[in-house]
Amino acid sequence: MKATILTVDDEEMIRDLLVTALSREDYNCFQAGSAEEAREVLLNNRVELALLDIMMPGTSGVDLLKEIKKISADTVVLMVTAISDMETAMRCIHLGADDYILKPFDIERVLLTIKNSLEKQRLLIENREYQANLEKKVLEQTGQIRSAMEELNLTYDHTLTTLVRALDAREKETGSHSERVMNYTTLLAETIGIRAAEVAIMARGALLHDIGKIGVSDNILLKPTKLDEAEWRHMKQHPQMGYDILSGIKFLKAPAEVVYAHHERYDGTGYPKGLRGSEIPLGARIFSLVDTLDAMTSDRPYRKALPFAAVLAEVERCIGSQFDPSIAATFLSIPKEEWEKAGKRQFLD
Repeated sequence: MKATILTVDDEEMIRDLLVTALSREDYNCFQAGSAEEAREVLLNNRVELALLDIMMPGTSGVDLLKEIKKISADTVVLMVTAISDMETAMRCIHLGADDYILKPFDIERVLLTIKNSLEKQRLLIENREYQANLEKKVLEQTGQIRSAMEELNLTYDHTLTTLVRALDAREKETGSHSERVMNYTTLLAETIGIRAAEVAIMARGALLHDIGKIGVSDNILLKPTKLDEAEWRHMKQHPQMGYDILSGIKFLKAPAEVVYAHHERYDGTGYPKGLRGSEIPLGARIFSLVDTLDAMTSDRPYRKALPFAAVLAEVERCIGSQFDPSIAATFLSIPKEEWEKAGKRQFLD
């Protein structure tokens, strides 16, 4: 049996014509000569689609439309009207009606309109259910990650490093990108004079900066060509995803702030919030410099590693736009050999 359809019209001949045609198409049919009769059907049966005559004695089709949408928002409603009542028909669309049918009507066109309207509603419901299931799945996965990370206790540093190594391997990072930027962050923060407890938080944020990419599909993350606009919008959600994963874990709440802001720029042109200057957490401002260092001195699919001198030139060029001037000054004061020792590798001359 196909969908259940309710025909509401005060003219019995029209109801009989519609019900006969719909029954031939295997629809389950109810009919009502008034809004009162229609209410009884609606309260005792699941109705997928209702055909409502706009002009009826007593409660009008317009008022019945409002009632139906309160009873069952998913019920498709088609208004049946004369050409002279087009203004009312259009008002019904704004009130939630899905379409209208003009009298006198062609029965084949009515059947086609019904078929298309039911198919559209089916797709909308399926998409809504899919989104709900997807959100539930994401919440479950986020909960699983949080639970696993809460259980790390005294061994969490080792476990976090192992997790990040797996994430780096997924993105085919050369070496251990996340561990290097963690070590570089520690060096720069300590040189600035930040106290040890804060340095540890910043270092952890640097280590976990890309954990949100766990929610980015391989088709986007590993795409060899330039991302299109929709793909780039999705990619730019990874700081928020990372923050959502970490912020609910007590010992990672502070590092999560670095994760959330690691793509912000000093001049306010970064993402996800477009933070500017001191609005950006200090750890994220430090990270932007060391991430540039590691990116430029590592081999990439599209180019070989650049010399250390190129890093210095880039930092100087971007002071005040991408980088905090005072932190950049400290960065530039650190000798190449100290950076190499922190990253445990040699840079090109």
